[in-house]
Amino acid sequence: MIEFDNYLSPGRKGHLVGIGGVSMSSLAEVLKGMGISVVGSDMNENPNVMSLRAHGIHVHVGHDAANITDDIEFVVRTAAVHDDNPEIIRAHELGIPVFERTQAWGAISKGYSNALCISGTHGKTTTTSMATHIFMAAQKDPTVMIGGTLPLLGKGYRVGKGDTIILESCEYCNSFLNFFPTVAVILNVAADHLDFFKNLNDIEHSFRQFACLTPENGFIIANGDDPGAREALSGLDRKVYWFSVKDRKADVYADNVAFFDGFGCFDVAAEGKTYAHVELHVPGRHNVSNALAAAAAAYVLGVDGKAVEEGLADFTGAERRFQYKGEFNGAKVYDDYAHHPDELHALLDMARSLPHKRLICAFQPHTYTRTKALFDDFVTQLKRPDVLFLAEIYAAREKNTIGISSADLAAKIDGARFFPTFDGLEAALRETLEPGDIVLTVGAGNVYKIGEDILADNEE
Repeated sequence: MIEFDNYLSPGRKGHLVGIGGVSMSSLAEVLKGMGISVVGSDMNENPNVMSLRAHGIHVHVGHDAANITDDIEFVVRTAAVHDDNPEIIRAHELGIPVFERTQAWGAISKGYSNALCISGTHGKTTTTSMATHIFMAAQKDPTVMIGGTLPLLGKGYRVGKGDTIILESCEYCNSFLNFFPTVAVILNVAADHLDFFKNLNDIEHSFRQFACLTPENGFIIANGDDPGAREALSGLDRKVYWFSVKDRKADVYADNVAFFDGFGCFDVAAEGKTYAHVELHVPGRHNVSNALAAAAAAYVLGVDGKAVEEGLADFTGAERRFQYKGEFNGAKVYDDYAHHPDELHALLDMARSLPHKRLICAFQPHTYTRTKALFDDFVTQLKRPDVLFLAEIYAAREKNTIGISSADLAAKIDGARFFPTFDGLEAALRETLEPGDIVLTVGAGNVYKIGEDILADNEE
């Protein structure tokens, strides 16, 4: 079997299919920084594509077999690019090896003394962003790959020259099993991506495999407050550094926790000693747990506690993670990526902790399989806002063979209103919003456009 490692040397030439994505564009820059000649293609022009061109990387718009020239030595593709793609077909015809994006990142991570891989059903982007802030404050010059935009970086990635790489590590399709973590962080393990995994046991098994990828001198860091993480690592014959907001017997725990206007403040106690004092500028109890995970990773890697304090004090959130977008008619508009019932629960708790008159939620479910598999849990959480507007399900990679709709959710929730189009939902919001309200646009699809469209009215 040909390994991607064989191509990680100056002078090689590779083609990236779907190069405009967050992870792929950062991969392109990392490879270029290693002296590898990189070209690629994407279906659309976007800011990432323009940035790559500015860095001297040629990008074709559109997928075409002619883009795969004889001098290409390897091809990397995103998970969204399948075997029927003309560029993949051509690569196979020419005998050019085709790798998955995560295989490339995994091979690259081998070149770092510290490969900090942050996993979990939810909270990955926020925690990876927090860790990035900490390691930047510690002047470790890390290489970073995040599944969202971090204001500190102005993008979702960073190419550093230090000995640390920080990777958001997704379980979908077992992608994270291609990584080589020296530090594996597990935030939580819950039923999700049931279009790929058979059930919760299958997911727990996958996270256990991920933890076991760490070498004997590596570190496994896991959330002792999460039943799924506990179950996934049960009986593991390896040292696990448990972190906890509740259990003072954990290896790393949050001590003296207090909240001021929804923002957490606490001491990080590591192996019985105070390591750092943290004052967060992102609200919510779940962010205390996320910050604790990032601090635990910094601790085992020998980062000074002052860097934890400084890094987390400067962190105000990643894009689409309870992101404040503006005000409309005196109502504050926030946007969030939450697309799982557990994420919704944490988001609504966080929003409730802030001063408000009414909590208004515009929710767009993400994928038909997730909506069906977790239907009752979605109903439970979606009953919590004072006002609920539902957009139609965002299909993403799926087709609606199930015959499910957001209208089915609305039928189970008193007062909920379903809108088959964004135009109708936006009109209803404009009529509904009053001073003192908090409105959340929520989902992993394109629901953020609703808030942006409403706020654009202020500019007219």
